[in-house]
Amino acid sequence: MAGKKKQPRMSAKDLRKPRKKKVSPIVKDKIEYVDYKDVNLLRAFISDRAKIRGQRVSGNNRQQQRDVAKAIKLARELALIPYHQRVVSQRKGDRRRGRPDRDDSRSENMSDEDMDDIVMPETAADDFVETAPAENNEIVEETMEEVVNE
Repeated sequence: MAGKKKQPRMSAKDLRKPRKKKVSPIVKDKIEYVDYKDVNLLRAFISDRAKIRGQRVSGNNRQQQRDVAKAIKLARELALIPYHQRVVSQRKGDRRRGRPDRDDSRSENMSDEDMDDIVMPETAADDFVETAPAENNEIVEETMEEVVNE
């Protein structure tokens, strides 16, 4: 038994496929200076929610990431890039409680005939018109006469 040796087990790290290092767009395009005015370049380092992407995601080294972050922050300050972007996603019904979608449930349950039955209260157009006092009308007429006479 003394003659047999166990081979060391391979760790999970060794079993993984070797990862190819990402190449930064800065290196790819041979850019020497990251300019805050180059919005198209800076958008490559920003997510769809306008967050600055990390080094691992973008493929930058530390110095490039620092330069990109400074340029993005300066471009945001000068309103060239938004601080955040609203991402609108369709909200589905709560599946755990069996609730239907909000938008669909209202429109599907009502037919065109039901929609015709809904009556909006009628308001007189006079309710929305502001009436000026009589004094203001006299002043306006006097100034108009002065302008015409000159």
